Amino acid sequence: MTVSSDAPSATILKHSILGARRLSNYWWAAVVTLGATGFLLASLSSYFHKNLLPFVDSSQFVFIPQGVAMGFYGVAGLLLATYLWLIIFWDIGGGYNEFDQATQQIRIMRSGFPGENRRILIEHGFDQVLAVRVDIREGLNPKRALYLRLKGRPELPLTRVGQPLPLAFLENQGAELARFLQVPLEGL
Repeated sequence: MTVSSDAPSATILKHSILGARRLSNYWWAAVVTLGATGFLLASLSSYFHKNLLPFVDSSQFVFIPQGVAMGFYGVAGLLLATYLWLIIFWDIGGGYNEFDQATQQIRIMRSGFPGENRRILIEHGFDQVLAVRVDIREGLNPKRALYLRLKGRPELPLTRVGQPLPLAFLENQGAELARFLQVPLEGL
């Protein structure tokens, strides 16, 4: 029986789920922050008639309408950047899937926004599991995901949201989980 590297024993299978702390999210948060700061500094330069940007003389812009428009875009961009940085800080969507043979329990945990439901924890028994389903859709908007089919419940997604997982990794993880839970693997 194969057990993931972050599992403490042979009776527990645990998969970590990558949330918002991805390289692409850091990249876009930094780009939006720099761009919005540039717009805001250009707006302030046009208002105070003093150049605040080292690479462009924006003090020559007319404050109304160009400086006001750049100020609006700068403030809106900084609000968006703040949102992106907070999502990364809170690691929205991150968590784990834990399957414990000793207790016959499945725990799926994800991080949400701060508040009453910050930690989303879903627990089910092995006896509720019908199958592990692989969903593969290719094309313009590809989708590759694993789902847990349960009795009388909607399917539970087990993979991260965002860019599709490599096909070989998805098939191996689905087969490993189906063997561990002793249920059929559907969708291949």
